[in-house]
Amino acid sequence: MLVTASLIPLARSSVPRLPLSHPLRSHKSFPCPLWSSSFSFCLSHLSRSTSPSFFSCSSSSMAYLSSSSVLGGETLEGNNPLIQDFVFPPFDAVKPEHVRPGIRALLKKLVEPTWPRLVEPLERIVDGLQVVWGAVNHLKAVKDCPELRSAVEEVQPEKVKFQLRLGQSKLIYNAFKAMQESSSWEELNDAQKRIVEGQVKEAVLNGVSLEDDKREQFNKIEQELEKLSQKFDENVLDSIKQFEKLITDKNEIEGLPPSALSLAAQTAVSKGHVMATAENGPWMITLDVPSYLPVMQHARNRSLREEVYRAYCTRASSGDFDNTAIIDQILKLRLEKAKLLGYNNYAEVSMAMKMATVEKAKELLEKLRSASWKAAIQEMADLKVFAKEQGAVEADDLNHWDITFWSERLREAKYDINEEELRPFFSLPKVMDGLFSLAKTLFDINIEPADGLAPVWNSDVRFYCVKDSLGDPIAYFYFDPYSRPSEKRGGAWMDEVLSRSRVFARDGTNARLPVAHMVCNQTPPVGDKPSLMTFREVETVFHEFGHALQHMLTKQDEGLVAGIRGIEWDAIELPSQFMENWCYQRDTLMSIARHYETGEPLPEEVYLKLLAARTFNAGSLSLRQLRFASLDLELHSKYVPGGSESIYDVDQRAIRETGQKFRETILALGGGKAPLEVFINFRGREPSPEALLRHNGLLELAASA
Repeated sequence: MLVTASLIPLARSSVPRLPLSHPLRSHKSFPCPLWSSSFSFCLSHLSRSTSPSFFSCSSSSMAYLSSSSVLGGETLEGNNPLIQDFVFPPFDAVKPEHVRPGIRALLKKLVEPTWPRLVEPLERIVDGLQVVWGAVNHLKAVKDCPELRSAVEEVQPEKVKFQLRLGQSKLIYNAFKAMQESSSWEELNDAQKRIVEGQVKEAVLNGVSLEDDKREQFNKIEQELEKLSQKFDENVLDSIKQFEKLITDKNEIEGLPPSALSLAAQTAVSKGHVMATAENGPWMITLDVPSYLPVMQHARNRSLREEVYRAYCTRASSGDFDNTAIIDQILKLRLEKAKLLGYNNYAEVSMAMKMATVEKAKELLEKLRSASWKAAIQEMADLKVFAKEQGAVEADDLNHWDITFWSERLREAKYDINEEELRPFFSLPKVMDGLFSLAKTLFDINIEPADGLAPVWNSDVRFYCVKDSLGDPIAYFYFDPYSRPSEKRGGAWMDEVLSRSRVFARDGTNARLPVAHMVCNQTPPVGDKPSLMTFREVETVFHEFGHALQHMLTKQDEGLVAGIRGIEWDAIELPSQFMENWCYQRDTLMSIARHYETGEPLPEEVYLKLLAARTFNAGSLSLRQLRFASLDLELHSKYVPGGSESIYDVDQRAIRETGQKFRETILALGGGKAPLEVFINFRGREPSPEALLRHNGLLELAASA
């Protein structure tokens, strides 16, 4: 692989070019003593030193290279004339006794890793790939098409191979280790030390310490994992696109609010039903969240809710886009990778670059579960009572496709608040104005439209410039707000386009400016109306903007740890949560909540209701997220791929384990052990009347788990 920047700076002077027949010109490049044999360097980038000096290349040709350039501008200690800073070699002072110590000292100094000779060239390589591949990967997430998939599939193995060769370079690894142990270690600042420590950790996780046969196996695993990951994402997107439900009978969609009907009609038009209207249909329901969620929240047709729910929850789990085997293979390969690296499981590998450990993560999950349990039990009890009061036939047997619907009805009744009726108060342009105003107040920055300055991937994408208090640009970002289910994956995310970097400074500036992108999948404009957002969508925009701010407002000039780079992944959500909280701050909310047609502000009493409803169903929502986390941890720490248990069995294991424990205690022990002891063995606590009272609706607070 060719490195595009020289690793040892040479004097920028009138250096005679080596003849083509010269030994040093016999190859396109030659190995650097610091880097692995898989790398080479060219002499196209020279240092800025202008002092002429002498360096003998052969008897017939010479190049000028100052000792100060070779030694990074430093003078070695001692009186040896060979290792002093000079313009012309001190021929008159060099004696035979100077040669051995002089040359040895020089060689030692030349191979001692320094920041300019090691980290800066590495940043150029890493950044070069990250920026370009990042752009391709981003397009695959927001503008997917068969041609792009084919191109990525073809070059992806080459990209992975390059990353592995770089990550497994023993000489680069040893150079970073040497830097840690060198006398200059304490001269590095905190950011530079973090880079060195991170590179050493990453090299080990990239397999640098593996023997040849194990490294070859490791590399095959990495190639296969990359391929499987891409296929997994493609299957999810394709399965979402595959589901389309056309409805012609308005009775089937009773309860859907006008915004959902308008979107369903607009979707139908895009699918060829050109006469579709919100009032008369036909209406197209898809698994895209802005279409799916209103059905689950508002459709009175229980069978429709069940059909759409089942389709959504079984995405990419059957037929042509089945990910079941892919998931199992990913888990199998991750476990093999972990074993090769000397870990017990892949969860430990993942935690190696995070703040937490597997055990600490489990402890946290249990603490959160314990704290959420009582509230969640009470919330479900309240929901059943409410559904029964409303005459719901399913009240005694609420299923997954019922809970969201009845929760929304209960929230409306409890807080006298209707999310759909709030949409007109949260138009996207007004929300963005309020968000930027908040950023100015908090961070003393100005955000201005810069559309046209940078190319975009869709006409809906906006481009903004972030300026400091003096009006100077300090960052830029793209914002892609709307769902496009035919080409864009679901969810919301922020990522870097460019990081701030001193190494990539241009035109006399101190550093390259950071660039980010924010991507959401919110309700698009319908007809002549702007995008009218749910309050949850407002929170999402604030959340992603928090991530973007951490990347854009960085003052760190070391590109490998600037912005969101180098931050442990379990610490990455802090700025997003910080910004999300401002949605509930009165002045902020009232500044963005104005009716898009009349300009009328959100009534004060509605703001208070929003505030009160903030923690509605908090216990249930917490348990939902904890279940995802616990299942993920279980699959990556205890599950044995290819064994008797499937991934779906693991998902249901808690229920089975409860049944098995009941069988082995209550059902199995008979009278051979005291009943109190048997019960304690089963439940882990002494008996309590709370469960009986709760089941009969006589206890306000639920019993503990």
